[in-house]
Amino acid sequence: MPYVRHWLRNSILLFAVAIALGMVAAHTQLIQPHDLRLDRTIQIHTRAEWLNHVMEGVSYLASPVAGVIILAIWSGWLLFVRRRPTKAAATFLVVAVGWNSTQIAKAVVARPRPPREFMLDPEIGSNSFPSGHTAFTVSVVIAAYFLLRESRHRRTVLVCGVLAVLLVAFSRMYVGAHYPTDTFGSVLIAGSAITFVTGLWHVWLLPNLHRIPLMERFGLERERAELAAAEAGHHTHGSVPQSRRRPSGAPAGSGGRHRKHAGR
Repeated sequence: MPYVRHWLRNSILLFAVAIALGMVAAHTQLIQPHDLRLDRTIQIHTRAEWLNHVMEGVSYLASPVAGVIILAIWSGWLLFVRRRPTKAAATFLVVAVGWNSTQIAKAVVARPRPPREFMLDPEIGSNSFPSGHTAFTVSVVIAAYFLLRESRHRRTVLVCGVLAVLLVAFSRMYVGAHYPTDTFGSVLIAGSAITFVTGLWHVWLLPNLHRIPLMERFGLERERAELAAAEAGHHTHGSVPQSRRRPSGAPAGSGGRHRKHAGR
C-alpha cells in the first residue's frame, strides 16, 4: 500500500467536499433538477429490454451480497493460497473501508432516492447519496492497482478499472437507483476513506500486524523479507523509506514510520 503525504488533512478535506456536495444536491435546487433531468434522459433514450437485463446484472455484481462474496474470496485467496497476509489485510481494509464509508455519508446527507416510478427495480434500501455500488467498484479498482502498481499490468488495471467504475455508475442511473451526483460523490467518499487508510496503515497498522493471531503461520515474516528486499532494490515515486527504528516488539522488516510523519 503506498504512503500518501498529508494523508490526514487530505482525507478530511476530501470528505468535507463530498459532504458539502451531497448537502447542496439533497437540500437545495441548485443541482437536483439537473440531476433528475440527466437521469430521465438516460432512461428515456437508452433503455431497451435486453439492456435492462445487462444493467441490472452489472448492478448486482456490485451489490452488497456480491461485494461481500468477492471481498471474501479475494482476501482469502491472498491469505490462504498465495500466503500473502500483508497484501490480504491491506486489500481487505482498502475495499471494506472505502466501500462502507458511504454509510456515514448516507446518514449525514440523507438524500431520498429518485422517484420510484422511474426505477426498473425499486430500491428499498438506504439513502441515495452516495452510491454504495459505485464506491465498492472504486475501492476494488484502487485495491487492485495497489497490488499491481509495481508490475507491467498497472496501466491495464487503471484503464479497465476506470471503465468498470463508469459502467457501474451508469448502471445505477440507468436502473433509476441514483442521481449522477450520487455516483460522483461515491468516488470522493471512497477516495477520502482510502486515503485515510493508507496513512493509518503505515503509521500504526503495518507495524502491529504481527500481533494478529496466526499471521505468522501464513508467511508474514517471509512476505516482509521479500517486500524489504524489493524496496531496497528500487525506490518508486511516492514511496516512504523504512524507518531506521522498528517498534518495540515488532519483528525485523515490520516497517514503521518516523513520528514526524504521523500527522501527515
